[in-house]
Amino acid sequence: MEGQNTDTSSFQRKLLLWYKQHHRKLPWRKDRNPYTIWVSEVMLQQTTVQAVLPYYSEWIKTFPDIQSLSQAPLRRILKAWQGLGYYQRAKNLHKASKIIVDKFNGRLPQEYKELNKLPGFGPYITAAVLSLTFDKPFPVVDANVRRIIMRLKGVRGEADPKNDKVLLDFLAPYFPQKRTGVFNQAMMELGALVCRPKNPYCLLCPLSDYCQAYKDGKQEVIPLPKKRNYRKIEAVVAIIRKNGRFLIQKRPSRGLLADLWEFPGGKTKPGETLEEALHREIKEELHAEIQSEKLLIRVQHSYTQFQVSLYAYECCLKKAPHMNKSHHRWVTLQGMRLYPFPSGSAKIIRFLQQRIEGKK
Repeated sequence: MEGQNTDTSSFQRKLLLWYKQHHRKLPWRKDRNPYTIWVSEVMLQQTTVQAVLPYYSEWIKTFPDIQSLSQAPLRRILKAWQGLGYYQRAKNLHKASKIIVDKFNGRLPQEYKELNKLPGFGPYITAAVLSLTFDKPFPVVDANVRRIIMRLKGVRGEADPKNDKVLLDFLAPYFPQKRTGVFNQAMMELGALVCRPKNPYCLLCPLSDYCQAYKDGKQEVIPLPKKRNYRKIEAVVAIIRKNGRFLIQKRPSRGLLADLWEFPGGKTKPGETLEEALHREIKEELHAEIQSEKLLIRVQHSYTQFQVSLYAYECCLKKAPHMNKSHHRWVTLQGMRLYPFPSGSAKIIRFLQQRIEGKK
């Protein structure tokens, strides 16, 4: 970078002083517990701190250590994760905890190669855990750090992880040999609080003297925002009730929202009405015919690539549904608290709870 300040000690000193004065008091920063830092970093992937805080607190109460996590059933793990999305993260936490207990005596390995082999330990999580807990010399590049370095270096375009090698090469002269965990925390915190995606607080930034984007007045357009093309989907579900219990079913163990529970139903096909789709899905899934249906509620929810409109119908069947004991349950509304549901289904459950309580 033209005119770049090469005083690396000044860069580090300014950054760490800012962090000391302004960092947030977050629960996983109380100590350097490898387990709690691991959990927090996994939760924070593609999720904001404010969204994570209540989940983290409840998770640590429920699964206070690696042993308790490894011994818990998957359904309980997914239920504790319900609402955070990207459920494979929770499954990988569970799988990795079992391996850590079996092979490493319940302790996270401190060598990169060993840790990187565990489920869910990609380059980011591996570097974060080793640096933040053991001060290993691995720089951490999350979305916040990626944005900072792009602005420092003046790199235009979208913030694509494929370009991280170039960004890491730029960061290398500034990366310390000691206290790497604090340095990485400071970089991530600076991106979250100051070098924000929109309206960055450049006048408050301790690294503005090093920033090419700031010098060029390009900080608002570096990096470019990612283009998101949501695919719109319509889906229908049947609310089938018998003796105060509702019929729910388990999703397949692979694919989108794997191993979660839901109400019977599915996506509409091109040219189908909602009612036609409902009748077809129930016939395919339960080998039953609907006698009558009534629309209860429409809920919407956005996933990574999908925007789903979910229509819930109260249904009466002509005969008892065909059920698979391992994949179907009759459950009370209260009993549904034990089952993990996708966010759209959880909204329907809240509607049913309010409706039934309103009738009492």
